[in-house]
Amino acid sequence: MIEQPFAIPSAIFFILAVPLMLGLVPRNRYYGVRTVRTLSDDKIWYRTNRIAGGAVMLASIIYGAVVMVMPYHRSSSGNLGTWGVHLAAFVVPLAIGLWVAARSARGR
Repeated sequence: MIEQPFAIPSAIFFILAVPLMLGLVPRNRYYGVRTVRTLSDDKIWYRTNRIAGGAVMLASIIYGAVVMVMPYHRSSSGNLGTWGVHLAAFVVPLAIGLWVAARSARGR
């Protein structure tokens, strides 16, 4: 799995998201979803960061599933399409999840 294009970032993001998902990270200016609203209220901070942590973990799991079904081989022809599928499998769920977290931070 390590030779897959987004395996290492996916694994690192997953590990970094676990404390957020578990609500173990207090408000701070360095780690988590940091907005004026999240930094002003513990309830908003924890709710938003649990959503964001779950989104990042889910994106990593989805990418892992894509790697199992459609592994990327550098030597195979047409690998640009496969690489694009891998990119989309990681970025699209991540973007959607972080969008949901941002909406949560705004109170919507």
